Amino acid sequence: MLLERLESNHPQRQFLEQQLHWRAAGKRGESRLQKKFNEFYQEEEFHILWNVNLKIGNWPVQMDGLLLTDRCVVIVESKNINGQLHFDEKTGEFFRFNSEGEKTVLEDPRIQLNKNVRFLTQFFKLNKITLPVSGLVVFTAKDCEFISKPHRASLCKTYQMTESLIKILQAFPPGAANLKLSKIKKMILAADTPYRQTPLCTYYFINPKDLKSGVFCQNCKTLTMQRDKRNWLCSNCGIYDASAHLLAIREYLTFVETKLTNQKLRDFCGFESRAVATRLLAKLDLERLGESKAFSYHLRE
Repeated sequence: MLLERLESNHPQRQFLEQQLHWRAAGKRGESRLQKKFNEFYQEEEFHILWNVNLKIGNWPVQMDGLLLTDRCVVIVESKNINGQLHFDEKTGEFFRFNSEGEKTVLEDPRIQLNKNVRFLTQFFKLNKITLPVSGLVVFTAKDCEFISKPHRASLCKTYQMTESLIKILQAFPPGAANLKLSKIKKMILAADTPYRQTPLCTYYFINPKDLKSGVFCQNCKTLTMQRDKRNWLCSNCGIYDASAHLLAIREYLTFVETKLTNQKLRDFCGFESRAVATRLLAKLDLERLGESKAFSYHLRE
């Protein structure tokens, strides 16, 4: 949606298209990983949690997956990196060669995994949970190849994940019979802190003035919705959509800032009526601050 509001020659466009490609590929990889986990089974009790976000003070950590068992907890990290993958034991570098033979030096995923293991160990200690913590990095790209791999490293491909998890669990003795995994799961879910995305214009150093104004038409995929009495009419395809402004408001709060004013709504959506903007904003579940014409509307905590 951000790309739709940028001109085709915007200097950040190529970079953003690459970011979108990587994010989409990463999501597909995570989906393959979660689907593959359906093959995991053991007679002992276990629970799997996906996309876990926890904090200790100002230290936030995001984990793609957590496998809870009475033997240990296994952090599962998904990495969608294609090409020929190299781990250099001497230098500690991790790099890949793509299909064109281009070399790219990347962050070693073991570093992130070790950090997350250290975090979760401390998190359990603070919550008086006596469970050891282990981890596994799963490379989800279909066309990745390990050229060199560290000895005994907790790394595998998607199709190897189930056997790798079982091997990790077998290295730990069975846990105490009175260990309540359901309570641990409930505690983790209660402590889960949803990730807060910085507004994308700030995150990607884009001037909000570079964004095209208008309201997006879901039918013809253009910024051509015009206000027509109490409705929105697309000047391109002629379709009506009474709630088209809701997407525009979500866009503004995601791209620009987490507060909105009457004037900013009109500027972003490309219409002039202050009364219409007031009516649209009044129907939203936003926190209203200020007085009279100085009202601003904020996302609630």
